Order: sequence, then C-alpha cells, then structure tokens
Amino acid sequence: MSFLTNGFRGFCMALADSVPGVSGGTIAFILGFYDRFINSLEQLMYGNKKEKITSLYYLLKLGIGWIIGMILSILIITSLVNNHIYEVSSLFIGFIVFSLPLIIKEEKSSLKGKYKNIIFFFLGILIVSLITYFNPIHGGTNVNITNLNIGLILYIFLAAMIAISAMVLPGISGSTLLLIFGLYLPIINAVKELLHGNFSYLSILIIFGLGILTGIFSVIRIIKIALQKYRSAMIYFILGLMVASIYAIIMGPTTLENFHDPLSFQTFSLFFFIIGGLLIIGLEYIKKFIKE
Repeated sequence: MSFLTNGFRGFCMALADSVPGVSGGTIAFILGFYDRFINSLEQLMYGNKKEKITSLYYLLKLGIGWIIGMILSILIITSLVNNHIYEVSSLFIGFIVFSLPLIIKEEKSSLKGKYKNIIFFFLGILIVSLITYFNPIHGGTNVNITNLNIGLILYIFLAAMIAISAMVLPGISGSTLLLIFGLYLPIINAVKELLHGNFSYLSILIIFGLGILTGIFSVIRIIKIALQKYRSAMIYFILGLMVASIYAIIMGPTTLENFHDPLSFQTFSLFFFIIGGLLIIGLEYIKKFIKE
C-alpha cells in the first residue's frame, strides 16, 4: 500500500511539474508529505548509511510515480499547451487560487502572530514579478538549442538549476520559469524526441540534467534549515511566490513558439479554472485517506 500511495504522490507531482503553473512542491505540501520529501532528499545526500537507505527507498517509490506521470505528460503536453494554452493557464490559476487557503490553513500555527514576516510575502511577489516582467524571451522567441556553444550551455545549466529549485519549493513551478527563460518547449520537445528514439538532443538533456542535480545539491539543505529555523518567514515567502506565479501564467502565452496574447478576461476559461480548483480540493480530500 505504501508503494502505491507514494507512487500516486509522485505521479501528482509530475503532472504539476510538467506544465507551467503550480510546482510539484505545492502538491507535496497539499498532500501533506512535503517535510518528509525535503528531509529524505537532504538525508540522501548528507545522512548516515541507515538514513540514506531509508530515504532512497522512499524517494524511489515517489520517483517511479513521478517518471510515469512525466512521460505521460510530455507525450501529450506539447500539442496541449500550443493548442489550448488559455484553458491550461486557467486550469493552473485555479490550482493556485484554491491551493492558497489550504496552505494557510495547514500552516496556521506558523503564520499566526508572526505578521512582521509578511515582508517575505511581498519579497516572493517581487522576485517572480521581476523575473516575469524582465523576461527577455517574448514574442514567440524560444531559445534555439540545436546549435550548442559555451554561452548556451551555461544558460541551459543555470536555468535547470533555478528550475529545479522552483520545482522543490511550493509556489511557482520550474516549468513556469523555463517558460519565462524560453526553454520550456525546447526542452519538452527534446525529451519527446528522445522518447521517440532521436538521440541528437541527448547532449543538451545531459547538460540540463547536470544543472538539475547541481540545483538539488545546492538548495535542499538551505530549504530544510530555513523551514526548521525560519518556518514562518518561509511560508510567507512561499505564499508570495504562489500569488505572483499567477502573473507569470497570465504572461505565459507570450513566450510560446506560436505567439499568443497574454491571458485576458476574454480568453480566461471559468470552466477550467473551476476544474483546477476541484482537482486541488480532491487532492486535499484524498490526503485524509492515504497514510504511510
């Protein structure tokens, strides 16, 4: 039962990580296993032998579900985002809006009486808003990853580091940041080509993978310490990241290969917004029944 439970959790994280919107960390937070997820990653790298074995077993169960979810998403995501970007954007705004009160409720004890830390809420908003506003990739211009050079290698490596940090943190997803950096569709297409037996993109994906590993090793211990010692400030910061990611999603269509206008009241889909909200509520309900 533990295998199925954690596999399902990993699957849900992958669905969030694969598309611009809520991060897999947010799903982990909603489903109530975020602290164990972070602790397991940290112990895998820095723990003793027993802790490493226990954490590896736990993360493998999560990882199998994550890989299945990611492969299924990638096989259909390119056409889905290109052809139904406004519906997808509305869905993930629903994810975020309905996630916020659940996280506030979950972390009520961390937030209550610590209102001076609200400055970190606005800091989170500011960081995401500035990244989105000053995004150099607009007007349908994605990064061309077919001709590698030193500058492009460093760009992909650093973008992967930043993206995986966002995927681990509840809030703005790594996919949203990749969208902002103009790498979302190129990387998704590269993975899709590899799954279909085209190995010409393998070197690019190795660079991307190394950036991911470096990001994980760099950020996990920092996140764990921050959550332990400064939990209130971190939760406010995470909430700020989530609120500002709505702006990133609204602007997301401008970064697609086929240029689209930003999401507006005319293109916003209330139906998919509600579907996104119902999915989050469903995940919160499921949490009551899935135990270790």
